[in-house]
Amino acid sequence: MRHDLTARALIAVVFWPSLFFFWFLGPFVLFLLSTTSSEVCPRLETRAEFLAAANGTLPMLILQTLIYAVPVVCLVLWNRLSPKPARAKHVVTSIKLFAVAALIGAIWDYGSSLTCDGYGQPFFSTAWRMTSYLPIVSLLINLPLYVLVFSLGRAYSTRDDITEDGVVHSSQDNP
Repeated sequence: MRHDLTARALIAVVFWPSLFFFWFLGPFVLFLLSTTSSEVCPRLETRAEFLAAANGTLPMLILQTLIYAVPVVCLVLWNRLSPKPARAKHVVTSIKLFAVAALIGAIWDYGSSLTCDGYGQPFFSTAWRMTSYLPIVSLLINLPLYVLVFSLGRAYSTRDDITEDGVVHSSQDNP
């Protein structure tokens, strides 16, 4: 019992900062790093140069997805330590929403690199230029994901032996 509580606390120490810094602040920083800079855009003149610049963002996109996965991995670990069927269904839903959000985010970042923040020439199909609408779709997926992950994190990081009035019940109190 004591080891489970310690492990859950350690996961909470990783979960809450990663949720705040990676999910709430990280998108702004990583989006700026993953797109081709405006200084480079006017110098890109051929389709091959645009593709090379966009493909250069792929390592950053992979790293970004791995970093964003930390809170979801924490939920999976919490669920393994303290399995509850109702929460397990929500964790699976979180994983699915995360996968869709990560895919849409990667397409958006890659597509915005191809269009070079609006400075690019029309080397690519309109489908890639349509990626500018993906932030709206991403927002519609990420809002329920953020709420679900936050509520699951709160439920997992709260001790089960504390009642609503703040009284701690030890396992010896229960016959």
